[in-house]
Amino acid sequence: MSKNHIRPLTNLQEGQTAQVVSLLSKGSMRRRLQDIGFIEGTQIECVQKSPAGDPVAYRVRGALIALRTEDSANVLVVG
Repeated sequence: MSKNHIRPLTNLQEGQTAQVVSLLSKGSMRRRLQDIGFIEGTQIECVQKSPAGDPVAYRVRGALIALRTEDSANVLVVG
């Protein structure tokens, strides 16, 4: 897969970084993601995946945020 391919945030592996391209979520979930820093152009780092794979911890604007797979699948990133 190309490094600059647009993909869901769920595809990031531990230690990888990417940049938010867009959000597929609607309504209150979209607003919540924006409020915690998932805004177009923001750099995201996958910090740690839980042993079961859900949730996953991401570093967003200096904060550590845990997201469920169903929510992170709606965040598109590049890089």
